Amino acid sequence: MTPPVLARASALLAEGRVVGVPTDTVYGLAAHRWAQSELFRLKDRPADKPIPVLVGSVPDAIGLAFFPAIARDLIESHWPGPLTLVLALETAAGGEHPATVGIRMPAHPLTLDLLNHCGPLAVTSANRSGDAPARSDQEARNTFGDQVDLYLPGICPGGVASSVIEALPGRDPRILRTGPVTI
Repeated sequence: MTPPVLARASALLAEGRVVGVPTDTVYGLAAHRWAQSELFRLKDRPADKPIPVLVGSVPDAIGLAFFPAIARDLIESHWPGPLTLVLALETAAGGEHPATVGIRMPAHPLTLDLLNHCGPLAVTSANRSGDAPARSDQEARNTFGDQVDLYLPGICPGGVASSVIEALPGRDPRILRTGPVTI
């Protein structure tokens, strides 16, 4: 990514705006976690369907949640890549129904540059809830037009949403959504 595009994307995100981002799976919409209500609004996404967090590094991820041994093994094998882990928040690691967060490190250099510059971001697929996800900046633009402030260029080579695996302490891992990664 050229520095001016990175700077523009970072500035928009810092203002609470939405930026389109390519990933290794499907095209996404990104916002800072404190501004993720805009993602819910744009997608018409149900409020009870949380938005995952994308990170640019393993240390960023480890600072967000509790990583049991199985989760560490999975990230060693599959990150960066098409695996979202649902993990207990550090403060709720021992509860029967812990608060959770989905975390993924995408294998897309442009988005990794952005994440390493801005820190973790709330990112969801670029589509209206229930519709097929966009696979490129052009498909996302066709859906959202000028409602998204900037679309980073890219075609997403995977085309299939990430696998989602729940890895909570004291429990066996559980597949929540099938995708490119299996266990």
